[in-house]
Amino acid sequence: MASKLHPTGLYKKQELSAEQFIQVKNLEYQKKKPIKMKDIGRKGFHIFERVKWTFHIQHNLPEKVFVIEKLKKIGFEGEVIHKKDQKPGAVEYRFGYYLIGKIRNAHGRWIWGQFCPLVPDQDWKKVIRKAQQDGTIPK
Repeated sequence: MASKLHPTGLYKKQELSAEQFIQVKNLEYQKKKPIKMKDIGRKGFHIFERVKWTFHIQHNLPEKVFVIEKLKKIGFEGEVIHKKDQKPGAVEYRFGYYLIGKIRNAHGRWIWGQFCPLVPDQDWKKVIRKAQQDGTIPK
């Protein structure tokens, strides 16, 4: 499956269906590579470990895959604004999505959605139920 990766690290639409993309992402996520997220002050990073995750393909748009992630705080790097309220080991959840890009350099490739996800009513209950069954979120 890894041979389907685009040289830039992005995924080409014509090479991977949503189901294949999920298989590749599952393999990638299993490697437990730390996730660095910019702090709101932009001078540091929050570092997380992905503990569990659940993928769900949008029912009426097979080019969009939702993901719910259970993250565990590992620590910080640089200067962060709200450090006193966040301790290593704390659990947080992230709800996001991947989609096939439509413009500029992202055209035709699987990319991380950069905006708050909009979820059709028909998918909401399914993705939450699936995440609960997977143990990604509590019941």
